[in-house]
Amino acid sequence: MAVAEIAYRAQVLAEIERIPPEYLPPLLKMVEAFRESVALPTTEESFRQGWAEAMRRELYPLTQLWADIEDDEAVVARRDG
Repeated sequence: MAVAEIAYRAQVLAEIERIPPEYLPPLLKMVEAFRESVALPTTEESFRQGWAEAMRRELYPLTQLWADIEDDEAVVARRDG
């Protein structure tokens, strides 16, 4: 584990220790939801999904995919900028 990772983990755990016990169940749900939202699928899951989409002819031109990525980046830039 990297030094920065250990420091962040310690900070997160210290914050959790400050939370009253009655708020721990909803906090647990929030942490689980966050973890699930940022977890990347395995290579196998990603391949299976891509293969299934290709077999269903769910194909998109590369130019459209790049346009979608650029649109997402523009939204984030406006939000954060």
